[in-house]
Amino acid sequence: MTENPGFFLYILAFLLVIGPLVFVHELGHYAAGRLFGIKADIFSIGFGREIAGFTDKRGTRWKFGWLPLGGYVKFAGDMNPASQPSPEWLSLPAAERARTFQAKPVWQRAIVVVAGPVTNFVVAILILAAFAVAYGRPSTAPVIGTVDKGSVAAAAGLQPGDRILSVGGRSVEGFNEIARYVIMRPAEPIRIGIERDGRRLDLNITTGVREEKDRFGNVYRLGVLGVRSGPVELVPVSLWEAPMAGIRDTGRVIQMQIDGLGQIITGRRSVKELGGPLRIAQVSGERFVLGPVEFVFLIALVSINLGFINLLPVPVLDGGHLLFYAIEAVRRKPVEPEVMEWAFRGGMVAILALFLMVTFNDLGAFGVWRNLAGLIG
Repeated sequence: MTENPGFFLYILAFLLVIGPLVFVHELGHYAAGRLFGIKADIFSIGFGREIAGFTDKRGTRWKFGWLPLGGYVKFAGDMNPASQPSPEWLSLPAAERARTFQAKPVWQRAIVVVAGPVTNFVVAILILAAFAVAYGRPSTAPVIGTVDKGSVAAAAGLQPGDRILSVGGRSVEGFNEIARYVIMRPAEPIRIGIERDGRRLDLNITTGVREEKDRFGNVYRLGVLGVRSGPVELVPVSLWEAPMAGIRDTGRVIQMQIDGLGQIITGRRSVKELGGPLRIAQVSGERFVLGPVEFVFLIALVSINLGFINLLPVPVLDGGHLLFYAIEAVRRKPVEPEVMEWAFRGGMVAILALFLMVTFNDLGAFGVWRNLAGLIG
């Protein structure tokens, strides 16, 4: 029997995840802008009509929009989506214009833009570092303890005592690295390097598939080899070691996101697996029910996801701005306003199309289309 946290708990948990993460993301932009003397006109959590807010002594309007699906910081002089100088900007008094975003050198603008995603990564690093101190770091040598009968590993000739040196061309130091790599690749051919009796062997194996259903009824398709490790040890992590542990764990999550994106682009993984706000709300509600540890861990994962997505080189996203700043730095002059305008329009269309697609996927995962088909039939 599956559990359902309920609609209102989904919404509450979603807001508890997205709200703070959007806030710290935009706070990163805001803090970097303050560092370089850029005036912020608006700091908004959510989009649409303002439902509450106040203006501080620096003239920044802090407000909440009625649609809590994002947020933004509007810097002085930032009068168009492409952040390009305009006649309106040129008409500003010199002293006021000097405090605007466009007046700053390209390296300062780039730091302001990248500060948002970096802040999300820092949040995740701190959470994962705290988990490492609290629970330790699992450590298992990449040596096969047992091989399941009838598994793809047994068919390929893997044996107990084999030390796995690499998977998919990546060297491994622990058994967890093998598991993370394989789980992301159900029914995919991979190359595994092993050491047996002092000799190196390279084997080509197509991973198996295992479907798992959690207590909420969600079904996951996972890759399997059919090998098990030896004993798992929990190694204590000191406060001094914790930051590096958090950085390593964050890097592993980013690597998994890059792998997943690459699989979708190359067609090895269906776009139907992409989730949107509705799916995030569902997972947030489920993790909220499972307890504070699961919920805070989810916050770390979503924070990494938010930072990663924003760094993609798509106009409208932070990565799109950084791409144009890189071009500006090489050319020693900004990209033409017309080119920027069309690029950002295209980026907006792409983001809206993606939003519609993932929402369509989310509704399908909730069974909406299946129920409608049943009603029509």
